[in-house]
This record gives sequence, C-alpha cells and structure tokens, in this order.
Amino acid sequence: MPPLRAFDPPGNLTDLDDGGRQAWHDFISDATERAIRGNTDRTNDSPRAQYYNPTKTETADDAVHQDVTWTAFPRQVKVRATSDRQRWTAADRSRDVQDEYCEWSVVRDGTGRITRVTFTCEGPEYWELLARTDPATVLARYREHVDDRVREADLFDGSGAYIRRNRWNTDTVNGAMHLVQASNTLGAEIELCAAASIVRRVDGKVLTDEQELIACGEYGAPQRNSDPHIGGVVNSVARLKADLTLANPVGLYFDDLSVAGWATPDGTDPKTFWTYVRGDADHPVRAVFEVPPDAGYAVGDIRILGRPVLFGAQIADFISIKATAVGCRIGQSTVEPFTGCVAEVENAQQAVRGLGGQSSIAVSRLL
Repeated sequence: MPPLRAFDPPGNLTDLDDGGRQAWHDFISDATERAIRGNTDRTNDSPRAQYYNPTKTETADDAVHQDVTWTAFPRQVKVRATSDRQRWTAADRSRDVQDEYCEWSVVRDGTGRITRVTFTCEGPEYWELLARTDPATVLARYREHVDDRVREADLFDGSGAYIRRNRWNTDTVNGAMHLVQASNTLGAEIELCAAASIVRRVDGKVLTDEQELIACGEYGAPQRNSDPHIGGVVNSVARLKADLTLANPVGLYFDDLSVAGWATPDGTDPKTFWTYVRGDADHPVRAVFEVPPDAGYAVGDIRILGRPVLFGAQIADFISIKATAVGCRIGQSTVEPFTGCVAEVENAQQAVRGLGGQSSIAVSRLL
C-alpha cells in the first residue's frame, strides 16, 4: 500500500481545522524522524533502522497490528506502599504520580462520597497545538468537559500562551483535561517505541526479557507497568525481522474497564456507568465513571471486591490503557542486532580505555 497521506489527530478528534491538522501531522512526523535517528551522543542507540515513518515509507501488505495494554494504576506507587489504602491515597493525592499515561480527577458530594471520576489519556502536545491554532475551541472544550465556569484567563497567560498546568488541569479534584505528569507525553511514546525496536545481542545472547531490554536500551522507567511492557512487545516484533511503527492515529487510548468483582446496590451492571466522551469508538481518549442521579446512589456506594469506592484510584486498578504497534515486511529486515547496551560516548570510551587488555566481549557490552 502507498505511504500514509498524513498523520491524523489522536482519537480522530475533529477539533483542528485544516491548518491545525497539517501542523499536527508535521509534529508527529518530525517526532518520528527524530526517534528514528536516535541519540548520536550515545553508543548503541542509533540509528533505529527497523522503525519507520509510515508517511515516508510504505506499510507493506503483510502488516499486522499489535495492541500493547497495561494497567492504569501507577506501579511505582504500588511497590512503595504497604497497604491498598496507602497506595490509593497516594495516587489520588497528586497527578504527578499518575505516570501510566492515565490521569484522573475525583468529584465528591457534600458528605465526601464520590459521585464522578474522570479519566484522561490525551497527550499535552495536542492541546498546546490546538491552543496555538484555535484558542476559542480550547476554552469551549474545557467548559464542555471540565467546568462551565472556566475562563479564558484560567487557560492562557498574559502573552496568550497556553498554560498546560492551569487551575482546571493540575490536581486531582478540579478537573483533568489532558495529561500533565512529566513522563506522560506522545513524544515519549514515540521515542520509547523507536528505541525498543533495536534488537540486542549481548555476550552472544539475544535479549528478550522486558527488564533486560529496558535496562540495556535505557528507554522509559523500568518500574512502570507501561514502559517495560511496551518496549518488550515492540522488541518481540523487531526480533521477527520486521519493520515497525505506531498505528495511525498515533496516541494512547483506553483499552477497557474490567468490573469483575464489582457490585452495585441494585444489581445494575457497573460497566454501564463507564462512558467514553472523547475520541472515536476504537480510539477513546477520555472516560467518565458516574452513576445517573436518578439511580438513587452514587459511585461511592459501589463495592469493588467487597470494599466501597473511596478513591478514584480503586477504579484505576481495573482500567487498561493501550498503544498499537504495526509490524510489516516480517522476516525481511537485514538490520543486524546491536552487540552492546546504550552508553554515553565519552563514558564508554573512558571505560574501554580502562579495560586495557580485557576481552572483546567485555568491551562489546559497553560499545
């Protein structure tokens, strides 16, 4: 098939005009090209020759799509906690720890009971571009999805620049329009997938373990649910001697909400309270969990595994997020595996000089 004409907005959203869509295409294409080049200041990190830009290189007819899914609750919070209540409290306290490409905000009634939890997996780059091309639409979407009291001055500074972490999109109680945690960006997703496309053979062994791969390739955070798993799946496709890219539209999306072990006061299926409100059916980027007012009860009256819902984080335990990779020209790649791990060039050269007469295998681990 011919190369893709242009990258579409995440979720196939329709906020952008023609100029905005072109600017979005340029952003994703440029980010992809940078990721393909890799970091030339480090050894064994460039080029990422099995990763390709589908708007410049055709996607072959043998293409397969591979969803990569992971749990939305932040694993780094979970491993540090000594109890469920402690980890739920920590995750609900700050968006800065919600680092699995999913962030949320909680609404409570006057008694403290949860009435609504809003989740987003929209990257901040889209909103910054939309703010440059159509600030009126940014304001309208905030009023539609966050609060009708949002003012233009809340979202833009005195020079007209968009405030990514504004009062309606910075904490866990006043709204969540898009991702703000430092690692939760589409640029990071693209870079991670490209870096993970490098097949590595160290000491004669092809690396296949997720943690070995992320440690050797130095992409992402090894303690997260997402990064090692994304890298592991991408690398498994690369090991099939395939070319890889991210599926269009490039983005991070909700995969599902599992309600196994959930119970409502009246027996209603709790899944009916889970609604996608932005993105298309295959690429949802915003979700709300809320019980209709006429039901006679609220989210806080639902029980998960016998416990009442006291935290939005309890719901995040059951949400899965996804990215979709594309592999094609399977079995045809002639790119040779890298025989060492990523290292800063200067440090690696110093280490090699220090190894003196040690074996070439030891040297290959650095270079």
